[in-house]
Amino acid sequence: MKMKKTLLALALATTGLLAVPAVFAQSTPAHSDGWFINGNVGRTAINQGPYDGHDTGYALNGGYRWSLAPNFSLGAEVGYNDLGNIHAKNVFNSQPVIAPGKSQLHGWTVGANARYDLSPDWYVGGRAGLYSWTGHGLSNDINPINKSLSSNSWYAGAGVGYNLTSNLSVGLNYDYFDASKRNVDLSTDMVSVSAEYRF
Repeated sequence: MKMKKTLLALALATTGLLAVPAVFAQSTPAHSDGWFINGNVGRTAINQGPYDGHDTGYALNGGYRWSLAPNFSLGAEVGYNDLGNIHAKNVFNSQPVIAPGKSQLHGWTVGANARYDLSPDWYVGGRAGLYSWTGHGLSNDINPINKSLSSNSWYAGAGVGYNLTSNLSVGLNYDYFDASKRNVDLSTDMVSVSAEYRF
């Protein structure tokens, strides 16, 4: 059921994204190099140990891209994200447990991003780097213990987008944030819509 809902949400988001050209029929070459800021909002999910659920998360990023070819640019980025709170499942009968069983994960990202323009309107992109995270959650033990943790790990993601103007674009993205320590696994993925402005 959860998978069906996720696929339905992705289908609706993709349909909305494909409808954008009809609204903005006038094509303008994208300005893909230089400073940029972007933001994502979407559905986060954990399926690790005592967790199997989803919530809403967001991410904010900024950075600079260098144009290495007419349709390819590579850049550096820094950002912050909050990936929401997900209730733990009861390890005995799969019923929701009472707080403080909820997960929490947020942190800072530093990494690289790349963008390839498929046409003046459409592009694909990718990103990866260091994830410095803080969170708390239940350990994956017979008798789970709630722990507060922080560490450094990694993140990676990919997406597709459409240029509304030469400076503004919208997109659909998938990102994965690795966060595991001391038998607590808060690793989270996020499917999100995004907007980016290039200066």
